[in-house]
Amino acid sequence: MRFDVLTLFPAIFEGYLSQSLLKKAIDAGLVQIHLWNFRDWATDRHKSVDDTPYGGGPGMLICCPPVFDCVEAVRQEAEPPGKLVMLTPQGRRLDQSLVEELAGEDRLLLLCGRYEGFDDRISQGLQPLEVSVGDFICNGGETPAMLLIDAVIRLVPGVLGDETSSKYESFSEAGLLEYPQYTRPREFRGMQVPDVLLSGNHEEIARWRDEQSRQRTHNRRGQADDRATDRDCRQK
Repeated sequence: MRFDVLTLFPAIFEGYLSQSLLKKAIDAGLVQIHLWNFRDWATDRHKSVDDTPYGGGPGMLICCPPVFDCVEAVRQEAEPPGKLVMLTPQGRRLDQSLVEELAGEDRLLLLCGRYEGFDDRISQGLQPLEVSVGDFICNGGETPAMLLIDAVIRLVPGVLGDETSSKYESFSEAGLLEYPQYTRPREFRGMQVPDVLLSGNHEEIARWRDEQSRQRTHNRRGQADDRATDRDCRQK
């Protein structure tokens, strides 16, 4: 899977790309990450990419010309042209369902904003999928882009050592939070591993884990996910 990250600050990604699971996926040829700088498509001698907003107001907006030119040029770098995604607080909330949709794409182009955001004609003209990682404001779209990449690559075949890992994580099974897990030692500072996990009874362990997932979802999200209830009804 290929990611093209379009940003004013490509150097932010250097450490991120050189560590852990993502580096292994890149080295194995399972994932490609290409970084592009909007300023390379600026035409004035100062490499300007932003300007003051019409109508007044604080801050600066990223201008249309360098962004349109950058997107159009990057799309021609490889096939397919890719799905364009804009990281913005105003977009569709990123959840596991959307992550699964994006993981089905061969190529994603990620638009990372800065300052007060993009001129709205960038959204109107390029019609990206607008995605928000939550109802809060970041300094730019780079960190949200990393979060999106991190979530999506886990679903790329071969990236995880155990292909069942992503299936049993939070939100993957019927939208429920993941059950609690334990490892050695069996007792730590008075806290014990639940006996059922030591029983060797896989049916009982599966039942306990399902109950724990539902209870945790209820306690931490207010109610069990409706998708879990719908699934159970269909199975009966």
